Amino acid sequence: MGKLYPSLTPTLRAFIAEAPMFFVATAPLAGDGHVNVSPKGGMDTLAVLDDTTVAYLDLIGSGAETIAHLRENGRITLMVCSFTARPKILRLHGTGECVFPDSPDWDRLIGHFGEHPIPRSVVVVSLNRIADSCGFTVPEMTLVSERDLQDQWGARRTGVQLESYMREKNAHSIDGIVARPHQPEEASTALYGR
Repeated sequence: MGKLYPSLTPTLRAFIAEAPMFFVATAPLAGDGHVNVSPKGGMDTLAVLDDTTVAYLDLIGSGAETIAHLRENGRITLMVCSFTARPKILRLHGTGECVFPDSPDWDRLIGHFGEHPIPRSVVVVSLNRIADSCGFTVPEMTLVSERDLQDQWGARRTGVQLESYMREKNAHSIDGIVARPHQPEEASTALYGR
């Protein structure tokens, strides 16, 4: 039923490309820290970079658990499920790194994704375990549409407003781990163009 892969095969790459959503899981080192699982949507926000590397576009949100955990310990798992007639679950275990807009790698990476008005970082994951499983209990569902509410929310705000929001909401994880580094307001204005 389940299989381990040494790298992302063409079939797995196609499965990832067709996924309307995926899930991200991280955890702090502390045994009493909160494990985080986040659903991610948007078919243009997850990309395969090579046979053992994937990346996803991290958009501004109300928390920054993933960023904090990755900065602390790097551990991450992505999960992609099939909700179509052919069941499958794909788990991508690895080590993640957040690439922020001020990084020299930003321009090279951002082109792998669709245009969204509020990118916060690109999470690059070096895979050390690629495994699928049956997914027989995952329900078959029909995608009605993707939501663009987050993009709409971000498009109504200036760079200064977005930076202020991130300073308030994205500075630390719920366990107090440092998450997103502060950016100068002029950098946010330049990135978000307003």
